[in-house]
Amino acid sequence: MAVTATQSTIREQVTEAEWQTRVDLAAAYRLVALYGWDDLIFTHISARVPGTDHHFLLNPYGMMFEEVTASSLLKIDLAGNKVMDSPYFINPAGFTIHSAVHEARSDALCVMHLHTDYGIAVSAQKEGLLPISQQAMFPLASLAYHDYEGLALNEAEKPRLVADLGDEQYLILRNHGLLTVGATTAEAFLAMYILERACKIQILAQSGGSELHPVAEPIIDLTAKQLSAVTVGQGSGLTWPGLLRKLDRIDSSYRE
Repeated sequence: MAVTATQSTIREQVTEAEWQTRVDLAAAYRLVALYGWDDLIFTHISARVPGTDHHFLLNPYGMMFEEVTASSLLKIDLAGNKVMDSPYFINPAGFTIHSAVHEARSDALCVMHLHTDYGIAVSAQKEGLLPISQQAMFPLASLAYHDYEGLALNEAEKPRLVADLGDEQYLILRNHGLLTVGATTAEAFLAMYILERACKIQILAQSGGSELHPVAEPIIDLTAKQLSAVTVGQGSGLTWPGLLRKLDRIDSSYRE
């Protein structure tokens, strides 16, 4: 694959570790578009830049998810300032949510926030995610909720959002959408994949018109503990390489 001038310039300015983070994050944007979870140019996935500086990468505001590349990602600090030159803007709502989580959670190296149809549908239901499928078992073991406060532009909302998330991996933003965190981009993506499927299954099950059969509480606790065994102890590391191969077969330009 030919290396573009832009890619070459960015690669010369960053470490190999940062470049790999950029490639993985760009892949996540492409995968979100591939699975139909994107919302035009809105919503965000951010990743902490490896190193001592508290910088993170975010999508260029105005770029479709299917267009995002490793070199086009914005590098910003917690104050919302770009720390590398870029012609693109920062979405202020995206910055508010992601900076809050990154600042509060040192383990949240990747934060994924989406407005999926099924996720928003479940977020609008009073009881939230129901224990009615195997897919729901995993989020239910580490799930929190945050009430809607309008567009995420208010700095005063940040401590409430962080407090509601706590140390959980999954967050349902009431009347808004879904959020997952992970120690890697792959981990945050797999968490979102599971949560979105659980929401989709719930809406489909409810559309059947018959009474739903919930999973018993002891089984919920047991199933969550079995996830490691299902993925041979490797978690998202087992699925991510295959997802990258899938992208490469379709369009490998996210690596540029």
